[in-house]
Amino acid sequence: MGELEEKEVGSEAATKQLPQDAETPKDVADAKSFFPSSDDKISASKPPPSDEKALVVVSTTEKHSGGSIERDAVLARLEQEKKLALIKAWEDSEKTKAENKTYKKLSAIGSWENTKKASVEAQLRKIEAKLEKQKAKYVEKMKNKMADIHKAAEEKRAMVEAKRGEDFLKVEEAAAKYHATGNTPKKFIGCFG
Repeated sequence: MGELEEKEVGSEAATKQLPQDAETPKDVADAKSFFPSSDDKISASKPPPSDEKALVVVSTTEKHSGGSIERDAVLARLEQEKKLALIKAWEDSEKTKAENKTYKKLSAIGSWENTKKASVEAQLRKIEAKLEKQKAKYVEKMKNKMADIHKAAEEKRAMVEAKRGEDFLKVEEAAAKYHATGNTPKKFIGCFG
């Protein structure tokens, strides 16, 4: 507060001095108005540069004459921004680490899954091949059994056919005997009565 009072007192002193300077001789004032100063020529011939034509716009900040309190506030604000930037950078870094860690774990799980699936599929193919061999073995056994059964049936048929042939021969011999003797068969007569 004391600094503000000193500034106000200083500005009052400057305004008090202006009227004394204003009492300059008229011929000097006329000379100044007749011959423009070099500063007036530059300012009159060139307008101040505009931000539209500039390659890079530089923000102009007003200079505050707040003293050490304002400087401390600015430094505190800069320190706070620095802390926030560091926190943000740390957060981004940790998120990236977590993302990379998750990606690694997911990749490991994916490769583990693929390995296990391949192993199970290999086991399945092995079991299927084994079952195919067993099936072929059992099919061969069954075909052999069927062939044996067919062979036995053919043998039995042959025996029955042979027996029939023998029976026909016996009947023909008996019939020839009965024809030769003129006797009738006893069994046949017994059937009729």
